[in-house]
Amino acid sequence: MIELTEQGGVAVLRLRDGKVNAMSLEFCEALTARFAAVSSSRAVVLTGTGHAFSAGVDLLRLTEGGASYVRKFLPALGTMLAAVFSHAAPVVTAINGHAIAGGCVLACAADRRLMARDGGHIGVTELLVGVPFPAVAMEIMRHATAPQFFADAIFSGATFTPLEALARGWVHEVVEPPALLERAVEAANGLATLPPKVFALSKRQTRQPALERMQAADIDATVEQIWTAPETLARVRDYVARTLRK
Repeated sequence: MIELTEQGGVAVLRLRDGKVNAMSLEFCEALTARFAAVSSSRAVVLTGTGHAFSAGVDLLRLTEGGASYVRKFLPALGTMLAAVFSHAAPVVTAINGHAIAGGCVLACAADRRLMARDGGHIGVTELLVGVPFPAVAMEIMRHATAPQFFADAIFSGATFTPLEALARGWVHEVVEPPALLERAVEAANGLATLPPKVFALSKRQTRQPALERMQAADIDATVEQIWTAPETLARVRDYVARTLRK
């Protein structure tokens, strides 16, 4: 599900779960565990497989599991995203393909983000699906997005090419596909040359406003109520029928 290898002194975590690395409860728990396992690594590269980095939440599993599944899934999703966002060592995402909804949020949780040219689209489509952002996801996107594009990104639900994502702050560098992983490892090693304690403290300082808003936010109970509401699950089923089962 989450393959761990080492390349150039960097821990490489490869998402390898189905065709599009959709996020299930087990996926979130596995990636959280992987980040705990590489806590002593000098840097981490996170990438996907095939044509997708991650298509976000596994909506089929969500609708099949219903409200009881959602109540377990949302905390696991938040824990996973927070583990990546607050990881003390450098984290680089090598976005090999589509990064949609939660997949975009996961990619944006990294310190540096590289995307394959013509590799796919990236964007947050949550409002089109009909679900609100958990606090952790919203703050990661606020942190990563150029301010003038933030509201439009959230409310439009649009997805963008790698070059368009570059302008919005989601991507720092667009790379030819064959060189993506090598360049990501190089970027991770570059960040890892900084003194680890200095990097970790500076990272915490630069992310402190987002971390404080995550902790202070009192909306996740409301988020859960909306996600588990019968009308929301019906809307998600309709979205799946219209888009994923074409």
